[in-house]
Amino acid sequence: MHIMKNHLFYVLALALFFVSSCGNSSSEGDTAEQSDDMAQFAGDEKFKDAHDNPTKVEMQDGGAMITYDTPDGKKGSAFAIMPEGGTDKYLFVIHEWWGLNDNIKREAQKYADSLGNVAIMALDIYDGKSADNPDDAGKLMQSVKEERAKAIINGAIAYAGEDAEIATIGWCFGGGWSLKTSIMAGDQAAGCVMYYGMPVQDKEMLEPLQADVLGIFAEKDEWITPKVVNEFEKMATSMGKDVEVHQFEADHAFANPSQPSYVEEAATKANALALSFLREKL
Repeated sequence: MHIMKNHLFYVLALALFFVSSCGNSSSEGDTAEQSDDMAQFAGDEKFKDAHDNPTKVEMQDGGAMITYDTPDGKKGSAFAIMPEGGTDKYLFVIHEWWGLNDNIKREAQKYADSLGNVAIMALDIYDGKSADNPDDAGKLMQSVKEERAKAIINGAIAYAGEDAEIATIGWCFGGGWSLKTSIMAGDQAAGCVMYYGMPVQDKEMLEPLQADVLGIFAEKDEWITPKVVNEFEKMATSMGKDVEVHQFEADHAFANPSQPSYVEEAATKANALALSFLREKL
């Protein structure tokens, strides 16, 4: 009996070892090179430490929150700046992991001033929630459900109308969703700008993309690494996609003036590239 108990204990222990090994293997394999989801970095203390609490920005007059129907039977919201007389040209602005805060609204206002007769919609992927510290930002980013995010985006596309030309821009979390949004927009997609967001790394997911892409990345980024960027560019080019990539000697989030990683010279050049690209596409 004693021998049988020992044998049973050994079998159970061995089984647990293999289960644990498989779990660890899967976790370790979920690296930046294998996932297109920024949420994988939400619990990374180094990633959080690379961000300061966002500072207050000065808002200008113009723009208001709007709501629209989403295909899941709910409502979506966006900070919108609509030109007088209407337009079929739209720019969807996708926020960082902080949510739709005043910094993103101010960026939307800047693009409204610079692009002229273009409707600007800064989409709220977090459904009204936002964060003022990295811990809460990480939790919000992790809480995003793919289905709901896509419903918010599809609702915005429907709101713009079937004749609309839609360009997209986003940073970090929003950079990845800028690319996804342009993919979802199909033949309505006019152009995509993504700042240091995780690019789609699956050919099947990228195949429907019809828009040209301007990718702005950081050479010192420890999460959206040059390897990730180069592999995306290589894959997209091999598929006949028009992708223009610029990598700056800077860290992640270098274009956000409220962050310690901000590099004014690189940000100025990157922002000029983005504006020129959007003017050409819209």
